[in-house]
Amino acid sequence: MNVTLLTVGSLKERYWREAVAEYEKRLSAYCKFRLIEVKDEKTPDAIDSAASRRVRQKEGERLLEKIDARALVVTLEIQGKKFDSEGFAAEMEKLEERSRGELCFVIGGSLGLSPEVSARAALHLSFSDFTFPHQLMRVLFLEQLYRSYRIRTGAPYHK
Repeated sequence: MNVTLLTVGSLKERYWREAVAEYEKRLSAYCKFRLIEVKDEKTPDAIDSAASRRVRQKEGERLLEKIDARALVVTLEIQGKKFDSEGFAAEMEKLEERSRGELCFVIGGSLGLSPEVSARAALHLSFSDFTFPHQLMRVLFLEQLYRSYRIRTGAPYHK
């Protein structure tokens, strides 16, 4: 199974990069994982709705260019479906069965995803109603992805 995490922006702090690298290493036992980052748009603190749409549109175009045409896409969005860890593990199994060997998870920029990227998704996934920093969300997602594989294989990681 090829699993891609497609994100807007890059990790600047070393501790986030190290956490991501640790989960990439762990995931290698279960899937062929790759992380793809696209450039984020500069966003002023005070931004009107039209400028916000333009930022999401530009970032969305970059994301769509990187999505494999064969991939089953899952977006991470606040309004998405929520699972507990066991439910996500079961959903991952279904997603893998539906995919053609290509799963692509997408985390948008600080303003969210463009409607075009959201429309490309077979599933909209939410981790919480809370807002998380995008750097932390990558680590949280990778941990849950790893946990889902461990649950499915009966490994003693999940408690």
